[in-house]
Parts: sequence; C-alpha cells; structure tokens
Amino acid sequence: MGGFQLLVFAVVATIVWSAAGEPEAFHVDGAPPSKIAVVGAGIGGSATAHFLRQHFGPEVQVDVFEKGEVGGRLATVTVSNNDYESGGSIIHSLNLHMQEFVKQLGLKHRRTVAGKTAVYNGEEVILEETDWYLLDLFRLWWRYGISFIRLQMWVEEIMEKFMRIYKYQAHGYAFSSVEELLDSLGGSGFINMTRRPLSDSLLELGVSQRFIDEVIAPVMRVNYGQNVSIPAFVGAVSLAGAQNNLWSVEGGNKLVCSGLLKMANANLLKAEVRSISPISSGEALQYQLNFTTATGTGSELYDIVVLATPLQDGVGPGLQFQGFTPPSKQMPGDYHSTVATIVHGYLNTSIFGYPDPRLFPFASVLTTETPGLFFNSVASVCPVNISAGFRRKQPQEAGIYKVFSSQPLEKSQLKTLFRSYYSVQVTEWQAYPDYGSSQGLPPVELHPNLYYLNGIEWAGSAMEMSSVAAKNIALLAYHRWNKQTDMVDQSDLMHRIKTEL
Repeated sequence: MGGFQLLVFAVVATIVWSAAGEPEAFHVDGAPPSKIAVVGAGIGGSATAHFLRQHFGPEVQVDVFEKGEVGGRLATVTVSNNDYESGGSIIHSLNLHMQEFVKQLGLKHRRTVAGKTAVYNGEEVILEETDWYLLDLFRLWWRYGISFIRLQMWVEEIMEKFMRIYKYQAHGYAFSSVEELLDSLGGSGFINMTRRPLSDSLLELGVSQRFIDEVIAPVMRVNYGQNVSIPAFVGAVSLAGAQNNLWSVEGGNKLVCSGLLKMANANLLKAEVRSISPISSGEALQYQLNFTTATGTGSELYDIVVLATPLQDGVGPGLQFQGFTPPSKQMPGDYHSTVATIVHGYLNTSIFGYPDPRLFPFASVLTTETPGLFFNSVASVCPVNISAGFRRKQPQEAGIYKVFSSQPLEKSQLKTLFRSYYSVQVTEWQAYPDYGSSQGLPPVELHPNLYYLNGIEWAGSAMEMSSVAAKNIALLAYHRWNKQTDMVDQSDLMHRIKTEL
C-alpha cells in the first residue's frame, strides 16, 4: 500500500412547519399505521423502506414511488458489453449499514484492482504514488512536513465520534433534526464544522497551505466537484477513509437498492408524485399523494410519508405541497452539477509528461484548482463484474476511463485528453449539494408523520450518510407514532447506554 494511497483519503433557512391546531399524529386507538409511502428509490429511499419494515412489522403496506430507475444516483452505463459505475462508486469499510446490507442481501465485495494515483496541476505531475511505501512517506514529509499526520489524526478523531451513531441506533434512539444528530455525536464542534470552511479548519490544525492546495483540493474536486471552501464536516466525510479501505459491490452498487426493496416486501410504483396534501379524518391525520404514471393519474392516502428525494428548486420532482398551514416554501440551496464522462479510448499521456504511454504508471490522475483546467479527474475504471483473470488495460491500449468535469466536455477537450476514442457516454448529475449555497441544515420533520431524508446531505453526501438518515427516520417515525418521546433527542446517550447495559 503506497504512502500517497494511505494518506490521500477516499477518492469518496429551514422550512418551518407549524403543527399548531393540527390533529394528533397517531390513531386514537393506538393502532399501527396501515400504509406508509416513501418517495424515491435511491439508496436513501430503499434503505428507509427496509428499516420501516423492520420497525413497523410485516402488516403495514410500504409503497415506494420512483419515476426513474431504482438506485437513483447509484447507476451504471454499458460499454462493450460491460457495465461501469457512472454514479456513486465507492464505500468505506467502516460504513456499517452498507456492509450489513450487502451481507443480508448475499451480495459480494467487488475484487479490487490495484492502481497508482497522481496529482496534476495543469502543467506537470506534482505528486505521484510509487511502488515503495517508505519512499512515498519520505516524499510527503519532505514536501509537506507533518501536515499529513495532523490531517490523519483529525479525520480519525472525527470518525471515532461519528461511529457512535451505530450504537445509538442499535439501542433505538432517534433524532428530530440533523443538528440534534450531529450534536449527539460531536457536540457543538460537529455543528460548527457544518458552518466553517474546510480550509480554515485545516489551517488552524497546522496543515500547510501547500498541502491543502496540492492534496486536499484534488480530493474535494474528485469527490464533490468543489473547492476547499466547502464546510469542514463535508470535507471530513470526503477524507474519511484511506484508499485501501474502499470497496464497491460486485455487479454494481445499485443492486443494494433493488435488494433492499425486495427484502422489505415494498410495492414499487413507477410513478411521479406531483402533490401531497394533509387530510383530516376525525382526530387522525393522513396524507394524500397525487401521482402520474405511464397510463394516467392516481391518488392514495397514507398514514406516514417519507420524502427521500431532494426538494430544492430544479432538482427534485417538482412536488407541490397543498393545504398546509403555513404554506410551504421551496427548500433553500442548490445542487451542484457534475458531469461523468465514460470514454472508451486511448489516453493522451503526453499531456501529463509521458510521451510514451507504455511508461505512464498511473490508474488515476487528480487535479489541483487551476484556472483553465477543464477536468477534475480522469481514471481508468474497472467493470462492476471482475473475473478472476481480469487485468487493467495498459495505457498504450484502448481502455475505459471516467472523467469528472463541471461542464460537458467539448470535442476539442476530448481530443486533448485522448489520442483517439471509440465511444463517449455522458451522464450529468445533480450529484450533491452546492455547499456554497448552504443556508443551514434542512429539517427532518416537515409536519406530523411527514419526514424529509435528504437534509442529511447538507452535512455530508455519501451512501452511508443516506443510510444513517434512513435508519434515523424509521426510528423517529416509529417513536412518534407510538408517542415514545423518551427515545427521541435524548442527551448524554453514551452514559445512558452504559447504564442500560
């Protein structure tokens, strides 16, 4: 395991609703809910359906609405009869929910294929991984001093605190807001990290500006397409794992989503939810979902609704909230557009200073924030199914590459990056929040028994973050339905859990 590989981590206004005067959010007779709706079948929605089934039991009907493909931002594209990840592609070994999903579904970790990484500044390769671990460590120390050690200690401390969430959730505790969840894990420190730029936090730690520019910035560019001014907590999520601890699912990460829906015995409805309205019946409160399908329109009543899709203007499903008091307003903030371009061709290694492609030793190249540099990263990628005899294509051969950029690549840019190519497939994602547009953390509870999952992304966007939010909402919905207030927003949980034991 190379030193650079060890230390360049993971290349992974609130709406306020008033419940005053509203009916109670539970049935008077204490009956369980009969129907629950989840809007969105990405990893968050699929995991929510799974956890809702766990907590509410086999009798409740769970309907999942999805207008597109199951998996959402977990998706693949096909090139030459092989599938490649075009969306979320890496999972960390400490992502315990994702690990458990894969285990329960009988899926497998995809076999890893080693490859070295470099950093390019628009003119030359300034940092490169070698085959010699000690040499890599010496180079890092020589160029950056002890910045990489300070960074590693900081990330490990944050991860150690974040891991508490699994213990809290295993004991059934839930949180009514993202702030409450973060506060339970890391106190005001975690909440402040959602409001403070990553670069400021790292400089205060004693990490050098050079290290931030040449190591941290490239990782932020490949993971979030943004710079080091993103919030510190988001940056920590991005830096949360050493390269060798990353994995993905054999056959494609989206298999987790379809598997969870099946395991939850959820009814998958190929439909777009257009509006949601509160409906009072005596003392009970339900929600009417109006939706469109390929054959027409429909509506259904639900006791509990979870919205597992972004609600920001221009990103989500254009969902209308009708009949709420006070009237709803659009979620603040924007989502960041990232373009994933899958190219089958010959990489032009000469732009990286290697005129002879046979001498080019890198599987992936990250980039610094340099004016005029039109791509964030380029990497040789492996298919989602890797046979025992698979080998990564050599640079002089035609291979499959994934290029991340902020804008679709022009033909001239493709010709700069590739000597020639057979095919180009472009996927433009509203992939994660534009953290520069953040106006605080969105709410989890929009209204009694109406929940919003994707607010967690404004603290950190990753498959595991969505899975943590899914478990939290399932627990919260269960406790709210059964009026178990002692299981929500409790302080000093580590002490509570110890005394329970």
